[in-house]
Amino acid sequence: MSKHTRRLSHEQVVFVQALLSGLPAVIVSLAYLWIADEDATPKVQWTLTLLIGAFWLGFALAVQDRVVRPLHTMANLLSALREGDFAVRARGARRDEPLGDVMAEINTLSRTLQEQRLSALEATALLRTVMEEINIAIFAFDGERKLRLANHAAQLLLKKPAERILGRDAAELGLAEALEGENARLLNVSFPGGSGRWGMRRSEFREGGRPHQLVVIADLSRTLREEELQAWQRIVRVLGHELNNSLAPIKSIAGSLSSLLKSPQRAPDWEADMRAGLDIIAARADSLARFMQAYARLARLPQPTLAPCPIAPLVQRVIALETRLNVEILPSPDIVIPADAAQIEQLVINLVKNAVEAALEERSTGARANTGVRVSWRRISGAVELQVEDDGPGVAQATNLFVPFFTTKSEGSGIGLVLCRQIAENHGGSVALTNRENGAGCVATLRLPL
Repeated sequence: MSKHTRRLSHEQVVFVQALLSGLPAVIVSLAYLWIADEDATPKVQWTLTLLIGAFWLGFALAVQDRVVRPLHTMANLLSALREGDFAVRARGARRDEPLGDVMAEINTLSRTLQEQRLSALEATALLRTVMEEINIAIFAFDGERKLRLANHAAQLLLKKPAERILGRDAAELGLAEALEGENARLLNVSFPGGSGRWGMRRSEFREGGRPHQLVVIADLSRTLREEELQAWQRIVRVLGHELNNSLAPIKSIAGSLSSLLKSPQRAPDWEADMRAGLDIIAARADSLARFMQAYARLARLPQPTLAPCPIAPLVQRVIALETRLNVEILPSPDIVIPADAAQIEQLVINLVKNAVEAALEERSTGARANTGVRVSWRRISGAVELQVEDDGPGVAQATNLFVPFFTTKSEGSGIGLVLCRQIAENHGGSVALTNRENGAGCVATLRLPL
């Protein structure tokens, strides 16, 4: 057979095989009719021959139709699914036979795809509504830096409707800077719809197998102004409170001393009263000076200069400075971290100082006579964790500990722990204070990356 001979279709193959399956019986029947049966007349022979041939071809065609018709039905169903018509169903889908099982599976697939499309349409509608309602500009660019999506806020930012900006290059829209550089940063640019400070975030996604970039731009000017105003209000409120706490007694005592000096008749111990009043004024002025120094130190904290810093010698230097209580150093490994030794030392000094004062406070109340402070450190998950544990009364208001100027001490400024947290965060770490689980007291945990 030539290689160019057309192959039989599945329908033709089924028909031929059906004919071949009945061929032996037809041959035997015809041979008996035309050869073995000598009594048969030619009329009977031709009549029976036509009947046998008709039945043979008819049953072969019926077998062909029985096999091919369900395949056509399944092809039509799958074609409808491909075209997105999920409402079409196959009739006679029964699970008690293979063909019915296939039809039932197609019906199940159709229902599943219909539910998924409905969910996708609802999710898309919700996403479109959210994008249109939020007050943040959202842009999507393709691999050629052409704008493919812009929500309502983005159109207001560019002061152009979607039909005038979609498909245009990022440089034409003044957004080329947003597609370059760091993925998250501040932009100081002017757009047709406004100017100021903008927070920009950029991420990548794929659509149709091709890379796209999603750019989100939010106006930070108003938020920053509100935060700045609140910060100034808090600072003025705290500073005013501290100043009033010091100036009110100074004014009162100064007035009393002035009246004393103006009095024509003075008490015998007026000089002692004068010295006591002046001492109080000096003490309040000194307290106010310490508060302002602490605040200035917090505001002028420089960025850390990282260098190899061994933990053990640093802790030993800090312990040597504490003379009020014997601080115990628990067995800990030798670890070197990249850090600004001076700043970390100041941080540990503050933590140890707070722990010692807590332990001494507990001892002075008579609750416990044997209180102490313990320092340890360990390596954990690519970081070093230093803990300062005390036997004090514990933390009563943990949520306010790192609030600037909040303090539970009569002579405290509320700066120490805030300074500790700022130093730790500048090093990429953290500071936390929690109550001990196995007894009274507090645990200060400093975590720094290795």
